[in-house]
Amino acid sequence: MPANTNNGCLGVLLPFLNLLFGKQQAQQLPYRLRDDFLSAAEYSFYKVLSLALESRYCIQCKVRLEDIFFVVGKQDRMRYQNRINQKHVDFLICDAVTMKPMFDIELDDSSHVRQKRRFRDAFVEDVFRAAGFPLLRVPVKGSYHVSEIKDAISPFLQKWVQAPPVLGVAGPHFCATSNEVAPICPKCNIPMVLKTATQGSRKGKQFYGCKNFSRCQEAKPL
Repeated sequence: MPANTNNGCLGVLLPFLNLLFGKQQAQQLPYRLRDDFLSAAEYSFYKVLSLALESRYCIQCKVRLEDIFFVVGKQDRMRYQNRINQKHVDFLICDAVTMKPMFDIELDDSSHVRQKRRFRDAFVEDVFRAAGFPLLRVPVKGSYHVSEIKDAISPFLQKWVQAPPVLGVAGPHFCATSNEVAPICPKCNIPMVLKTATQGSRKGKQFYGCKNFSRCQEAKPL
């Protein structure tokens, strides 16, 4: 009985001790919450941009390039991946329903005139150009008007409404090989594979999809 009683007491104390020492260990870690997630200029622009965009659009701040883009092919994959994994964009505009990225806005302050930053900006623009993803640069100003921001983003919104992307309708479920020659994915430039839709109105129907699903959701009818 005494042994069982001791084990019972220890069982009660252990969670408390773990919590106590866990808090002490956490307090020793050198992490603190930043108060400047958005700079004053970024926050000012964000407020006006929020008014300029309709409710069907969502603003994501400081998104990493590797969360938007991926590297195709195997040659030098890590080298190209490393070039984007430490870079972020200021404001990524997404469709609020599908969360599909629509275009990006970069807010350019005085730091963008520095040579090192200019090299960085040129590379980022090349990444956007290679992926065929729109990029809008806006210079930092003391104040912004909703009307001028609306005029600047209007072409990007109109393009989205006129030709919205076709979202993938199936997961990576492969079906029997077809005798047809597989088409080339227009985004990744690799042969597509035959798949079967597993959900939605086209459930059970075959189509060609990219091997890089879900990062690439290009699809073509069989």
